[in-house]
Amino acid sequence: MNKDTAIKLFESKKIRSVWDDEDEKWYFSIVDVVSILTNQPHHQGARNYWKVLKSRLLKEGNETVTNCNRLKLEAEDGKQRETDVADTEQLFRLIQSIPSPKAEPFKLWLAKAGRERIDEIEDPEIGFDRLMVTYLKKGYSKEWVNQRLKSIEIRKELTEEWDERGVTKGQEYAILTDEITKAWSGLSVKQYKNHKDLKKENLRDNMTNLELVLNMLAEASTTEISKDKKPKTFNENKTVARKGGEVAKAARLQLEKTTGKKVVTSQNAKSLQQSKNKELNN
Repeated sequence: MNKDTAIKLFESKKIRSVWDDEDEKWYFSIVDVVSILTNQPHHQGARNYWKVLKSRLLKEGNETVTNCNRLKLEAEDGKQRETDVADTEQLFRLIQSIPSPKAEPFKLWLAKAGRERIDEIEDPEIGFDRLMVTYLKKGYSKEWVNQRLKSIEIRKELTEEWDERGVTKGQEYAILTDEITKAWSGLSVKQYKNHKDLKKENLRDNMTNLELVLNMLAEASTTEISKDKKPKTFNENKTVARKGGEVAKAARLQLEKTTGKKVVTSQNAKSLQQSKNKELNN
C-alpha cells in the first residue's frame, strides 16, 4: 500500500487521514471522527466511546467494524501508533450509529474530501496548486516551492519508470532512492537526515534550493539512463540508480570546486526559516 498521510480539518478539528494509491480512497482515523461527532473535549473520552461502540457493533455483527483496518498514524506523542481507520463508505455507515447534530454536515464534508483527491488524480494541476498554498503557509519562499513542486514531478516520472521495470513499491523504492542519494551526496538517506537533525520529517522538505536541484538532476538522470538501458533485474536497477546519482555528483563536485562551498548542508527547514526571519528583521 503506497500511502500518503494528511491532516484533514472539519470545523477546525483535526482528522488524521491516509490516502491509499492502490484503492484510490481515503482512510480516516475513527477515533478522530468519533471525537468530533460526540463533541468529546479529550482524546481519551473519544477512545473510550469508540471502544464501547465497537464492542456493541461487533456483538451485532456489524460489517463496518468486522472489516475495520488498522494503520499506523502519528499519535499525540508524535509516535506512529496503530489506529482503527475506515474508508468513506464505512464511515457513512458508522455515523448512523452515533447520534449527533453534526452527522449531516460531516457527511457532506466527507463526500467533498473524497472528491477533492479524485479531482487531483484527474487533473494533477489542482493538487499542485493546493501543495503550493500549503508550503507557502509554512513559510517557504515561492522560489523554493517552485523547485519542490518540480522535484515531485520528476520523482513521479522516476517511480513510473521503476514500475515499468518491475521495481516494487516500498522497500525496493527505498533501496534505490538510497543508492541515488549516496551516489550524488556522499550520504545515505539516513545519514543525510541525521546531518540535518531530522527524525520523521521529509528530507526533500528540508533541502536548500541547490540540494533540491542536484537531487532532481540525480533522479531525472536515473530515469533517462533506465529508459536507455532497460534494466531487467533489481541489481541492474541499482546500478542504474548509482549512475544517475553520479551525474549529479559530478555537478556537485565541480560547483564545490568553483565556489569553495559545500553543497550538502546541515540546514533544515526550521533553520532556513529562522535565517530568513533574521534577514527580514535586520
